[in-house]
Amino acid sequence: MVASTHWLASAAGMAVLERGGNAFDAAAAAGFTLQVVEPHLNGPGGEVPALLFPVERGEPLTLCGQGVAPAAATIERYRELGHDLIPGTGVLAACVPGAFGGWLLLLHEFGTWRLRDVLEFAIDYADNGFPVVGGMRLSIGRQAELLAGWPASRDLYLPVPELGTQFRNPTLASTYRRIVEESAGGSRESELERARELFYEGFVADEIHAFSEAEGGLLTREDLAAWRATFEPVVSFDYRGTTVCKTGPWGAGPVALQQLALLEGFDVGGLGEAEFVHVVIECAKLAFADRDALYGDVDVPLDTLLSREYNDARRGLVGDVVPGRAPAADRIGEAEARIAERHQRGADGRTTIRLERHRGGDLDCAVRGSKRSGGPTKCQLHPSFQRQHRRQPIGHACTRIAHVLEKVIDLGQRRSRRPSVCAMGSIISRKWRTPHRSACVSAGSPRRVCTGPRATSRTGLRRRPGSRMAWKRAVRRARWGTSPSLRRSN
Repeated sequence: MVASTHWLASAAGMAVLERGGNAFDAAAAAGFTLQVVEPHLNGPGGEVPALLFPVERGEPLTLCGQGVAPAAATIERYRELGHDLIPGTGVLAACVPGAFGGWLLLLHEFGTWRLRDVLEFAIDYADNGFPVVGGMRLSIGRQAELLAGWPASRDLYLPVPELGTQFRNPTLASTYRRIVEESAGGSRESELERARELFYEGFVADEIHAFSEAEGGLLTREDLAAWRATFEPVVSFDYRGTTVCKTGPWGAGPVALQQLALLEGFDVGGLGEAEFVHVVIECAKLAFADRDALYGDVDVPLDTLLSREYNDARRGLVGDVVPGRAPAADRIGEAEARIAERHQRGADGRTTIRLERHRGGDLDCAVRGSKRSGGPTKCQLHPSFQRQHRRQPIGHACTRIAHVLEKVIDLGQRRSRRPSVCAMGSIISRKWRTPHRSACVSAGSPRRVCTGPRATSRTGLRRRPGSRMAWKRAVRRARWGTSPSLRRSN
């Protein structure tokens, strides 16, 4: 099965599987296609944080396709330019684009297809067009003023395209086609390496360098050439017999794990609806308070943040007037004292450092009052934190993750003996084995799980025998958006 946020990308991934490619080939093909058909959500300048489980490795891995900030992007440099915060848009917010390198590394290590075949779908849609969806039109309309300030973006996206009209991106198509043609020849691995060099050291890097320099940016050709995508161990937490895996702190993955660590001390299955919402939100506040105070340092104390002792102390603050306040140092030891001290620094105004030198780039750091200068070897937080920090302080997406995992684990909605769930960047499983069933989590309130081997409707739900009316209600909810949003199939 292939699932994505756009049907054309899902169809591309499924076509790869039908033609003999493996799951990693399909993921890369779908990912490159999404860069074309959903430009309002991601693109070649974006990143690829991913969790995967290669059977031959026998363990989960994190793919870090998240580029770093330019070497020149120091706190002192931004101050010289008159900024207390790194701008949220424009060339000063740019970091190394990691998406291309991330997908290539995935293909190199675990794929079987050549780059020409993987990029075929993205090139075709960029060249010949695809129908504009409502979200794309809405996003372009909202950002029309910003887009108008950049000539290339203005020519491509404005005037705002009408719903359903064919949209083309010939420049992106020609770029990918040139990479394919100039990297062709030799083994599959050598083709992928030449393609990476063309992007990060060749003509693409030259274009990025020239544009950044002309617009007063900090990103250079040397920054692109020095960066490589990597595989990293996952960060995991055992929640009541289920192992949940996330990315490292650069992707804010441990925030969801800390929420689970806090929730572990509650009888979640016995809570009423109002109590359940209250407990989940308060635990999310505490986890995100630690994220804001600590993430971004190269020595994020994950062992402490996910420890039973620390979360027992933090759990006592649920329902407190100031739920984000750190516990007293004498209650939790030296490591926790550093955490408490950093929380207090942020609270009393002595420094406004929030998110420091991480992967990402839209919101890299708040520079006023910081004692740390950062540096090119330090990473940046994932850029989605900019949106969470400015508009949704407790990070509603990670709150939904905790909510989903809680419903699945605590409220008895798990059906199979060796399940594995992929929920917005989370992998959970009881054992590292290929599951008999898989689950697909979509946005919305996870009210019920539909299982069974019988007929599948257009909603993707499988019918359970002997429950005709319940089945009809489930289909109606799924079709009109009030769903069972957790769907399971064989």
